[in-house]
Amino acid sequence: MASVDASLSASQIATAFATAEQGQLPAGFPACVDSKLAFTGADYAEEAKYVYCLTESDVAEIDTALQHFKSLELNGSKVSRETFPLKALGRVLDGISEEIHEGKGFTLIRGLDLEKYSVEDATMAFLGVQSYIADQRGRQDSKGNMLVHIVENRSNETAKNHNRHSNKSITFHNEEDGDVVGWLTRGQASEGGSCVISSCYAIYNLVASTRPDLIAALASPFTFAIPRLETRPALFMKDGKLIVNFGRTPLLGSEAHPRDERLPKPTEQQLAALDVVEEIAHRIELRIKTQPGDMHFINNLTILHRRDAFKNGGTRRHLVRVRCRSTRLGWAIPEDLKAAWDGAFGPSVRSECWNLEPRQAMYFPLRDTPN
Repeated sequence: MASVDASLSASQIATAFATAEQGQLPAGFPACVDSKLAFTGADYAEEAKYVYCLTESDVAEIDTALQHFKSLELNGSKVSRETFPLKALGRVLDGISEEIHEGKGFTLIRGLDLEKYSVEDATMAFLGVQSYIADQRGRQDSKGNMLVHIVENRSNETAKNHNRHSNKSITFHNEEDGDVVGWLTRGQASEGGSCVISSCYAIYNLVASTRPDLIAALASPFTFAIPRLETRPALFMKDGKLIVNFGRTPLLGSEAHPRDERLPKPTEQQLAALDVVEEIAHRIELRIKTQPGDMHFINNLTILHRRDAFKNGGTRRHLVRVRCRSTRLGWAIPEDLKAAWDGAFGPSVRSECWNLEPRQAMYFPLRDTPN
């Protein structure tokens, strides 16, 4: 993998990868994306720039909405803006939704005290808030699981090497579907385990200005091995918006997820592009340290994420993940991604599964996919 000095600035990083201008950008791709979505970790070194702290009145609104929802005696999956009414906080969350879709692309909401809620109530509160960020929830696997529990599980080899249930660091990636991804932090590791994000737009601008041939490589067809066998690009332009969707494991395989040798391998240019993206992503990343009760959301179409390695001890890392889409603000999805989005958000004969806790030997389920 390409390597540069960690002390270099973003512009110096780009120069480090460029021996000379090579090739041209593919048709329709801009020389530069001028957007708040193009950021570096240094831009948000202060938590106050991306953390919204719930006020006492916000929490009171959540509690009132929770009691209202419970009075309706509906299944927990029916939490929505209509059944979980938040007036003043709802307006704040609408603004956060706009920030995620058209602003910087991420926000952390802090101040939910999990000690005062049952697991069921905390989950409904999370879903209530999420309903204002992006109202549609997606199925996350073939079993119809709507909530995915990201916890360490060392009960067997498959579990402890599975990205979702290992304690190892993982590479940058997007979720396979969903415009927005949200996590509720239920437990914090004793050591490590930070959530780390990096701006695809900032990476794009650096690469496009120095190695346009690598942008062309990312916009060319790759063979993805998981979660489904498909051939498509990793980088798209749709209705004037840059969209990224890929992960190294589906393209390259790993020890835990070996790739079928009969499948076409990425070209040398594509491999170089993946390495440069990973390297720059690390250099401009933002590390987010969450605590129990935190709810954080990212724009999955424009932001890569990964996890630091961690150790559990007196406290154990536990995140609950949802994949979402906004009826009001959702982006147009490229044709090559529509099958995944339709499988998650479209009509389905599959039933929805709402496990409030991880289930031994199931884990939603343990399949040979990385996310």
